[in-house]
Amino acid sequence: MSGTLYGVGLGPGDPELMTVRASRLISAARVVAYPSLAGAESFARSIAAALIPGGAREIVMDIPMTTAREPAQTAYDRGAEEISTVLEGGVDVVCLCEGDPFFYGSFMYLFARLSERFAVEVVPGVTSMTACAAVAGLPLAARTGGVSIVPGTLARESLAARLAGGETVVLMKVGRHLEKIRAAVSEAGREAGAVYVERATLAEERVLPLAEAPEEAPYFSMIIVPGARDPWL
Repeated sequence: MSGTLYGVGLGPGDPELMTVRASRLISAARVVAYPSLAGAESFARSIAAALIPGGAREIVMDIPMTTAREPAQTAYDRGAEEISTVLEGGVDVVCLCEGDPFFYGSFMYLFARLSERFAVEVVPGVTSMTACAAVAGLPLAARTGGVSIVPGTLARESLAARLAGGETVVLMKVGRHLEKIRAAVSEAGREAGAVYVERATLAEERVLPLAEAPEEAPYFSMIIVPGARDPWL
């Protein structure tokens, strides 16, 4: 019998926000896998570090820091190959994923490569989006209200168009796109109430009005543009 691959969501950063199931699987793991950026310490591993057993084998997928797709795809190919060897030997693999595995999560790339050959179970986690809403004190949706999740990598014109609808908009992947996003929010007339959140749930957490956000944003940052408040709130 082949082993099972578990894609385990770790939440946004605070280890206390891991689910009970995630903690149980990690604590019992014989093999854990996780991504790491360009040889740096893995953020995913740092969240789960206290739970990883002392003798566990660790499979590190070193993802190059580049916008080009090919290097990252090659890294996931190599990771999937190493993981498949372990699974073929009948051993389970617990793959650590920041946030939720299927919400902008790196685990989806392994899922695409391995789910047709092996049993795969996805363990959901607290998303960065809901964590940011919580620390900012901003309800995302109520009653008939909608929420749009928009990557900041889009062109300014596309961002402004997505912001024009009036519903709550969560702008992901801020980082180096912060100034472009600011311009789009301004163009759409949505500056009022827009909130910038940086490193939610971590010691370095910052929550600021978008107008007071720094000139440069780290990778772990997000902007929430609230929609019209429900009259019952």
